[in-house]
Amino acid sequence: MTAPAVSDPTVGEPAGDAAAEEPRVPVTRAYRFELVKLVSQWRIRLLMLVCWTAPGLFVAAVNQQATLPSDTLFGRWMHATGWAGPLVVLGFAGSWALPLLVSVVAGDVFAAEDRLGTWRHLLVAVRSPRRIFWAKALAGLTVIVAMVAGLAAAAVVGGLATAGNRPLVGLDGHLLTPSDAAGSVLLAWLCALAPTLALAAIGLLGSVILGRSPMGLLLPALAAVAMQLAQMLPLPVALRLALPGYAFISWNGLFTGPAQLDELLIGVAVSLAWVLAATALAYRLFARRDFTNATDDGPGRRAATGAVLPLAALLALTFGAVALATPSTGSGITQAKVQQSVATAFAHLYRMQTDQLNRPAVTEAQLRTSAACDRGDGQVDPVGPGNDWRCVVTWHLPGTSATGNAVYQLNVASNGRIEADGDGPKEVNGYFLVHTPAGDAPNPLWQFDGSVELLPTSPKG
Repeated sequence: MTAPAVSDPTVGEPAGDAAAEEPRVPVTRAYRFELVKLVSQWRIRLLMLVCWTAPGLFVAAVNQQATLPSDTLFGRWMHATGWAGPLVVLGFAGSWALPLLVSVVAGDVFAAEDRLGTWRHLLVAVRSPRRIFWAKALAGLTVIVAMVAGLAAAAVVGGLATAGNRPLVGLDGHLLTPSDAAGSVLLAWLCALAPTLALAAIGLLGSVILGRSPMGLLLPALAAVAMQLAQMLPLPVALRLALPGYAFISWNGLFTGPAQLDELLIGVAVSLAWVLAATALAYRLFARRDFTNATDDGPGRRAATGAVLPLAALLALTFGAVALATPSTGSGITQAKVQQSVATAFAHLYRMQTDQLNRPAVTEAQLRTSAACDRGDGQVDPVGPGNDWRCVVTWHLPGTSATGNAVYQLNVASNGRIEADGDGPKEVNGYFLVHTPAGDAPNPLWQFDGSVELLPTSPKG
C-alpha cells in the first residue's frame, strides 16, 4: 500500500501530490501576519507612540523657551515660524533617531526567529522561504515609513500650533512663503526617507547574516555613526556623495534660492542604489540558507564574500561615477564660494532688518553687497572647512556715497554649512536684538546660516 503524501517540515516544501492540495500562502497574507506580529511587540508600539507625539511636544516646549538652539540648523528661527521646528527635528532624526528606529525594526526582523527557534513552524505555515523574506521586508518597511511619517507630522503640528504658519528664512537669507516652506519641509522629509531605507536594507542584511547575534541589531546604528564620522573628515566631495547617508544632509539645498538640487539628487540616488543592493544580497543569502540544520544561524563568516565585498564595490563604483561626472575630488569649499554665499545671505537679511526698522526699502541690486573672506588672518590658504574664516561685508545704500562694513567670524563645516557670527559694528550685527518701533526684536544680521554648494555648477562658485 502506498503511503499518503505529507509535508516535510524541515524544508518547508510539500512532498508528493500535497503541493497541489496545499498551495503556498500568498505574500499578501504572510505580509499581514508579519505586520501584526511586528506591531504586537510592546517596544514597537512604544516607539510608534513616541514618534507620533514626542517631536510635537519637543517643538512646543522649545518654542516656549527664551533661549533657542541657535547652533542647530534653523533653530534660531523657531520663534519666528512653525516651519523651522520640523527641520530642527529632521536634523536630529537623521543623526540619531532614525538609525536607532531602523535598528530596532529592520535589525531584528529575522534575528527574532533565530532567538525563538520558530523558523520551522513559520516554514510549515507559509511553505516558501522567499515569501517569508518579502513578507518580513515589507512589514518592516511599513512600520519604518509609519514612524517617519509620525515624526514629520508631529513636528509640523507642534510647530504650527506654537509658532504659526509664517514665512521661513532660507539658508541664503531669502524668505520662503508659508506655502513654499510647507512644500520644501515635506519634500525634505521625503528625501530623508531614502537614506532611512538604505539603513533599513543594511539592517535586513545584518539580521540575515548574523542571526541571533546582537551585532545584527546594532549594525544600522553603527553604519550611521560611521558615516557621520566620515562626513566630519576632510574627504573628497565625490566620496561624501557616495555614502548612502549623505541625503540626511543634502536636503539643506532645498532652502536656498535657487535650490541646490545636484547634491540632493545624487544623495537620494545613491541611497536607493544601496537599498536595492543590500536587499538583494539579504534575499540571496536568506534563500540559500539551510533550514534543515537546527544549529545553522545564518551565513556567518561567508558574509565577507557574500555581502561586504559587493557593498564595498558599490561604494567604489558610485565614488568613481561621481568623480568622473563632476570635478569633485577636493573639499568643494573655495574662497569665491564662501564670499558669494555670505554676501547673498547678508543682502537678503539686510532687507529684513531694514523692514524691521521701518527704513526706506532697498533691493539687493541697490545694495551691491560683496564680501572679502580669508582664513587665519591671511596665513592659511582660503579653501576647505574650518572655524578660522573671517569676512568683511561691504554694501552701498542708494543716494549716499559712503559704504557700510560689517565683520563676521565664520565656521565653515565640511558639508558646506556656514555659521556666521557678527563681530560689529554694534548697530548692524554686534547685538542679538534691534530696537524697532514695536519693541525689541531678534536681529537677523547678528548670526545667520549659509550654504556652500560643494559641486561646481557655475562660474561664480
